[in-house]
This record gives sequence, C-alpha cells and structure tokens, in this order.
Amino acid sequence: MNKHHDTTGPSDDRQQITLRGPAELADALPYMLGYHPTDSVVLVALHGDRGRFGGRVRTGIPHSPREWPPTAEQLAESLIEGCERHGSRPDGIVVFLCQDPEEGETGLRVMERLRPLAQRLRTACGALDVPVYEALCISDGRFWSYCCPDSRCCPPEGDVLALPGTTVMAAAAAYAGIQVRGSLRDLEARLLPGRPGLPGDAGEQGRALDIASGALVPRILDEAQCEEVRTETLGLAHRLMRRLEERPPAPEPAAADAHDDALIAHDEAAALIIGLQDRITRDRAAEWMEGAEAHPALRLWRALARRCVGAYAEHAAAPLTLAGWVAWSTGDEPSARVALGLALHADPEYVFARLLHQACNEGLDPESLRSCLRQERDARAAAASRTASAPVEAADGRPARRRTRTRTRTGTGTGSRTRGRARGARPPGLAKPAPARGSRRAGQRDGDRSEP
Repeated sequence: MNKHHDTTGPSDDRQQITLRGPAELADALPYMLGYHPTDSVVLVALHGDRGRFGGRVRTGIPHSPREWPPTAEQLAESLIEGCERHGSRPDGIVVFLCQDPEEGETGLRVMERLRPLAQRLRTACGALDVPVYEALCISDGRFWSYCCPDSRCCPPEGDVLALPGTTVMAAAAAYAGIQVRGSLRDLEARLLPGRPGLPGDAGEQGRALDIASGALVPRILDEAQCEEVRTETLGLAHRLMRRLEERPPAPEPAAADAHDDALIAHDEAAALIIGLQDRITRDRAAEWMEGAEAHPALRLWRALARRCVGAYAEHAAAPLTLAGWVAWSTGDEPSARVALGLALHADPEYVFARLLHQACNEGLDPESLRSCLRQERDARAAAASRTASAPVEAADGRPARRRTRTRTRTGTGTGSRTRGRARGARPPGLAKPAPARGSRRAGQRDGDRSEP
C-alpha cells in the first residue's frame, strides 16, 4: 500500500447540489476525486446541518487485515486534522470502500470481506467524536450500505449503480467542466512499466540502463564533468520533446502511450533516466511546466517513468515527480496526485515529490513555484550572458581570451541539499530497494493523500 495518502482541502461550495441517499452518494464519488477509485478507501468530511462536502482522504485498501486498525486510525486522524487546519472540524463522515472482485469472487463476497474494515473506520472516527453517517461498499457495479439495516431500501444483493452520465451529479459536473479521468488503475497504468506495447522488452531496456548508468554516473559525480552531463541530458530531453510534439498521439490514452513509447529508443530513455537523477538537471527540466512546452514534457516524463524497469524502479521517482508537477501546473490535480503518490512509493524520501505532494494536497497555487522556477531560469540566463561578455585582461593589460569555468549552482532547493550528488543515480547493485506495499516506516502515514 502506498504510504502517502491523497488528501484535499474543503471543496468549493458555490454550486449547491443536493444528494439524496446512498445511490447518489455512490454516483458522486468519482466526480469528487476526478477518477474512479479502484481498490481504495475513501473518507469524505461533511459540514453543517445540510451535510456540505468538505475534505477527502483516499488510500489503497491494505492487503492484510492486520493493517486495517492502524490504517483506519490514521485516515480518520488525517481527515479530521486536515479539515481543522482549513478552519472547520467536520460534523460527520461518509466512508467508501471500493474494490473489484477477484477471480471467482462476487461483489457480495467483497462487501462481507471488507465489513470488518468498515467497522474499524466507523470506530476510529467515533473515537475522535466525529460520527460516520454512511459507509458504502462499491464493487462489481453494485453498492451496499453498512449502516442501513432496512432490506427494502438496501437489499442484501446490493443496488445497481446508476448508468454513467444519467444522474444529477453527472449533469452538474458536466456543467462545471469536471472530468472523470477513468479509473485509478487506468491513471497508474500510464506511469508504470509492464504495459503491453512497450517496444522491445524489459530486459533490453534494463541492459540499456546498465550501460547508461556505468557511463554517466561517474561523470555526474565528477564536479569537473557534471555540468557537461546536464547540458547533454537537457539537450536530449528537448530534442525528444520536439520529436513528440511533431507527432501528435491518438486520443485514446493506451494508444497515445504506445505511440510515444515507439518514438523513444531504449538508449535515449536510459540516458535521460540516469541524467535526471542529478537534482540540478531535474530542477532545470521542471522549468518546462507551462505553455507549449508543458504537453510534450508531460508525455516525455510519462514515457520515461514506464521505462524504469527491474532494479531501476527507484529511478522512476524523478520522471514521476516531473509528470506530477507538470500535471499540477496545468490544472490536472487528480493526475498529479497519482503521479506524485507513485513517486513516493518508488522513493519515500524523494524530497521534491514530498514537497509537491504536500503543496498539492494543501490546495496551494502552483503559480508560486512556477514563479520561482522562472526566476531561476532568468538568473541563470543573465549569469551566462555576463560570463560571455565580461572582458578579461592579460598580464600585459591587453584583452585576452577568457577561459570560463562553469560553477555548479545549488538548484531551486526542492531536492537533496548534498552538492554534486546524483539523487538516486546509483548502480543497481547499490540502489536502495523500493519498500514493499504494506510496509511501515516510522513517522509516515499509510496511504496516498488525496484530499483534506
């Protein structure tokens, strides 16, 4: 399970929508999150006598029931504290458990299997003096209520979910321009290795990464050569962005990703993945965040994340973080949270991802970071211009040819403070393994923050 659960602040209540009963609550969930939350626990805060929607928290359902009690306590605490930070303690909570049946399993069986988790969540919220008004299980196109004992409105076999686009919430979302971007599984598939259609195989990409790591890591760690590697990496990235921009993809996501994968060779992907492990290189790549550069950059970062195979899974933190940053910068917060959550699963200590994840969850305006990156870019360009034009005198006082020495800047401050170190750019034999799903780390919450 991803330990970094997604949270968002209170929703905008300017548009009033009245939902009546479990059926409309179940239908509203994807519109609140921006995607269908497969294999997820979702808690939604309610405020006031009319039950206005507030903050939301989402995390993956832990595979082991032994993890359910601490997960329930952490989710309840995270949601309530998040709402309080935004100014209002919730008056109630709605719980959703969303999971598709396994092979040979029915939706009814899923509901019964998850019943103890629902009870744990209700108890955890009640212990913090916030009642759970409703707890729903959504599985196999049906929903069940854990709170309603009346079989006349909540039959044992469950109720069928409304057809997409036929409810009051669907109409209001369409009017407001809110999109549901498929399922959580669909969004993650665009960012993870192993998708059918990747050119060649994982072994071939892994060998290319071995070669690139052996060639580039020593140069990145050498202060005399690191700036040259940065220039090469960013130049290659820019050429690939132009290549992608010149070949528009198909509108269907899977076909679009396969199209992009076919345009990038294994050695090109490997060189970029290793080069981006350098913090300064990554920070400069983050400047492609808006305007005409944003879309091809997002396509490139997604494609690179899909190439981080085998022992290089941890290296995906850099392209995943860049993909999350560009998505957030261009207004796609659901996709941003998914990408940043996966980055933190690849490397829980990746500072840039942690800062972006927190900022996105807190509802901050990405323009503040965009402004910082613009200033960094302008300052670097001005310094380069001064270096190129400054006169230098020889010992006899006559103008002499100037030999310039590039100095390493400290970056935007969004990553590791270690100077000259390539973040995550270690040979596979020395790479820190990504933690297994469900593992616990002191001082971290379980799950992926999705909305306090």
